[in-house]
Parts: sequence; structure tokens; C-alpha cells
Amino acid sequence: MHVMASDKDELQVETPEDKDTKKKGGGNKKLLIIIIAAAVVLGAGGFAGYKLLAGKGDSGGKEEHKTEANAKSVMFALDPFVLNLSDYGRYLKVNVQFELSDMTLEEVVKDKSPQLRDAIITLVSSKSLSSISSPEGKFQLKDEILFRANQVMGAEKEVFKNLYFTEFVMQ
Repeated sequence: MHVMASDKDELQVETPEDKDTKKKGGGNKKLLIIIIAAAVVLGAGGFAGYKLLAGKGDSGGKEEHKTEANAKSVMFALDPFVLNLSDYGRYLKVNVQFELSDMTLEEVVKDKSPQLRDAIITLVSSKSLSSISSPEGKFQLKDEILFRANQVMGAEKEVFKNLYFTEFVMQ
């Protein structure tokens, strides 16, 4: 037990029980502050996650339609190629996938796949290892294959938007 004097010259008696309740009260305040801070952090995280996943809600339907159309681009894969290069004893194993400009063209492209394969074989087998080993050489080869493939299709508009090498092994 402690005896304390206050400003008004009154004596106050402090018992051990009073100390325990003061300590518990301070601990409860800290716990309450921690809980509130955690709730604010979780709320902010939930809001940020909602905004990221939901996208921009005020942008209108046009942008959503564009991204939906881009997400649905159709890919057309040809069987893998193993080709001799113009260098003696050198070969290239390559997998090619085309991105079609229109989903409805997939059947037409399937029907023309032998002609596409022939055009690619003819083009790639005329290349040397040194001409396609650099990144610039690969980009040039992509452009040439894409140009030839669109020529084979004979359409007025481009059938293939892009070309991707999914495997490219030279030896």
C-alpha cells in the first residue's frame, strides 16, 4: 500500500489491486489500437485487391470488349520442324505458332497447313546458322515466315497477326 498526496493536499491510498487495474487498462488500450490498425490495413488491402481485380468500373463497356477480344486470340500451331540449314551438317528444330487475325479462319488455315509447311521448309532450309543465330536474325526470320505464310493464304487481308517460336534449337 502506498500513500500519495495530490495537489489538493488530500491523501490517496493506492492498493496493489489499483495498480493491476491500471496496467490492465493500458494493455486493453494497446490491444484495441492494434485491432483497429489491423482492421484498417485489411480494409485497405481488400479495397486495393478489389480495384485491381475488378478493373476500372467507370471506363465503360468498350475497353472491356477490346481486352476480351485480345484475350480470345486464336493460336494455330504447326507440327515441329527439324530442318537442315544451308551450312553442311547444321540443322534447326523449331516449333511455330501463328496468331490468327480472325477466329473464323482456323479451318481455312488447317486446310492450307501442307502449303504453309512447304513454304517454311523452303525458306528456313536456305538460311545459314550464322544468319539466324543472332536475335536480329531470328526477328528477320519471323518476319519472312509471316510474310510467306500470308502469301500462301492468298487473302486480301492478313490472316496471321503474329508468329511465335515456341522452340528454337540450332546445332
